[in-house]
Amino acid sequence: MSKRRLMMLGPPGAGKGTQAKRIATVKSIPHISTGDMLREARRKGTEMGREAARYMDAGQLVPDEVVIGIVRDRLDEDDASQGFILDGFPRTRAQAEALQQMGIELDAVLNIVVSDEAVIGRLGGRISCPSCGAVYHEMFNPPATPDVCDACGNQGLIKRDDDQPAAIKKRLEGYHAQTAPLIAFYQEIGALVAIDGEQSPEEVHDAIAEVIG
Repeated sequence: MSKRRLMMLGPPGAGKGTQAKRIATVKSIPHISTGDMLREARRKGTEMGREAARYMDAGQLVPDEVVIGIVRDRLDEDDASQGFILDGFPRTRAQAEALQQMGIELDAVLNIVVSDEAVIGRLGGRISCPSCGAVYHEMFNPPATPDVCDACGNQGLIKRDDDQPAAIKKRLEGYHAQTAPLIAFYQEIGALVAIDGEQSPEEVHDAIAEVIG
């Protein structure tokens, strides 16, 4: 049977979001991104959204209980009844255990394996458009005209604070401390599938397609 309750796991810069969007389209299931959900809950002004906004506005991580509540509400929506792909949740063991307590059994946890060196190379070369948010890479995916956005024509691409060397190091440290332990957690319950994330995006997609059917 085709697998439809899926989760992406891997370090920052592994390409989880890109692959999750492709899977969501192919499978006709919702792409449930924690970042998108937090921003949407904040926009709607829900109780959980207002709580999340307090932390986001202070530049702090949103606590597990708030994130869990927002995810629980999202998974209760009708479009998630036939499957979904989680992207950015769970990030901690507490969140993973909460997902189990919701009665959610994942068909596969897709662990996109990328070395720290590759992550630094990928994120360190990223530039983005401050106008429309389009993302490029100085080496692998540069804009057609240097410093000009292909999508909207804005001149003046930037390197986001998150993609500065010190920030990349901090993000990797956070991943190894909080999220990497989930590899063993999902391995123990037989849901983990390792995918070589240092292949081309097309090869990564093909490898995932073989797993999920």
